[in-house]
Amino acid sequence: MIGRKLGRALFVAATVLVTVFLLPAAATAVPGGPNGPNGPSGGNGGSDVTVNLEGVTNDPSNSVVVLIGLTLISLLPAILLSCTAFTKIFIVLGLTRNALGLQQTPPNQVLAGLALFLSLFVMGPVLSEINEVALQPYLNGDKTASQAIDAGTEPLKTFMLDNTDDDELVLLTNVADRELPANREEVSMTTLIPAFVLTELKQAFIIGFIIFIPFLVIDLVVSGALMALGMMMMPPVMVSLPFKLLLFVLVDGWALVIKALVSSYGT
Repeated sequence: MIGRKLGRALFVAATVLVTVFLLPAAATAVPGGPNGPNGPSGGNGGSDVTVNLEGVTNDPSNSVVVLIGLTLISLLPAILLSCTAFTKIFIVLGLTRNALGLQQTPPNQVLAGLALFLSLFVMGPVLSEINEVALQPYLNGDKTASQAIDAGTEPLKTFMLDNTDDDELVLLTNVADRELPANREEVSMTTLIPAFVLTELKQAFIIGFIIFIPFLVIDLVVSGALMALGMMMMPPVMVSLPFKLLLFVLVDGWALVIKALVSSYGT
């Protein structure tokens, strides 16, 4: 009982003290208003703001460069297969492997890598010109995107025109039911690209046919020898393969094939 009475007395005393001392102090302390932010002031003490945008749009922004780079990467396989020497080089290398009677040696990755670097070797002058007249001026802000595309298309178009037969150009123009242009330079890219690919395929098959002839002769000789010996159960391919490899090495076949491919572009 005594403890309860003492607790009540302390509670009443604390309440009185809060009422007497804290409430008057809180009533007299009036908080001031918030200090708002000061507005921008001009160099002469005024309130005018000048934003200078001169030269901002001359150079392409990083986001635009990244967007263009991603677009080119997505279109790179189509450009590589349609507008460069990669198609003919890869087909000729594959036909050479088949002529030797080899199925997976060299593997496709090796042939594709060799074809890629040979394509870069053949297309080197064209790529250098595109970089000089289109890419660098665009990155420096001297040309807009449309101007850079037009300037970069010209060297590539010249390369394809130099390596496209007139028959393919006439064929695709007639198929599209269009009038023949006055000269080759007026051919549109939509007609030139498939005509260039058809020309590359035709020339690749011609080179492949020439490569097949000596190996076909070896197969015929070996087959005739096996028939004369009565060894009809012996596969002729297994017997002729070492002779074909020996012949290919003795004449330095890879060098001859690469020289024929590179010289076909006049490089």
